[in-house]
Amino acid sequence: MILPLLAATFVLATPRDSSLSRTMIATPTVSRTPATAIHDVLHADSIVVEKQRRTMTLYNAGHVVRAYQIALGKEPTGDKIKIGDNRTPEGVFHIDARNAQSKYHMALHISYPDAEHIQRAKALGFAAGGDIMIHGLPPAYADLGEKHRDYDWTNGCIAVTDREIEEIWRAVPNGATIQIKP
Repeated sequence: MILPLLAATFVLATPRDSSLSRTMIATPTVSRTPATAIHDVLHADSIVVEKQRRTMTLYNAGHVVRAYQIALGKEPTGDKIKIGDNRTPEGVFHIDARNAQSKYHMALHISYPDAEHIQRAKALGFAAGGDIMIHGLPPAYADLGEKHRDYDWTNGCIAVTDREIEEIWRAVPNGATIQIKP
């Protein structure tokens, strides 16, 4: 170990003045730029939303890769029963579509309603509704950032900041499972 360091040390002195010397130690050169942001490598195959805790957690092969604080529908308690009830549905669904031009910055569509929700709503004489998404903020409120989570404001969707939906968009493929718990 000392030999390579000695090989990189140079003593520069003239015969007249031996008090001057300079030591140079060679340093390695970086051959490529390292990744600097986690979103460059974030991948998730499933999502779990815990409505009561207001959290959404991304998983890959059963391991947590990222968690987010969220805002929900204006009536966050209970499962979605019908269109217009402002509740976020509960159950196991899939990410089945994307909208890069959403009026809420970007959006991932959730496969609600499933057969059970359709049947229950129909038995009550209602339509189950649809268009449940994970999305960012509308342009008029984008400056709120994380403060949007201070209250539940959606019509049943799951809301995150614009920066967060961009990260989630890259990490979560269509077909990923999403479980929404009470």
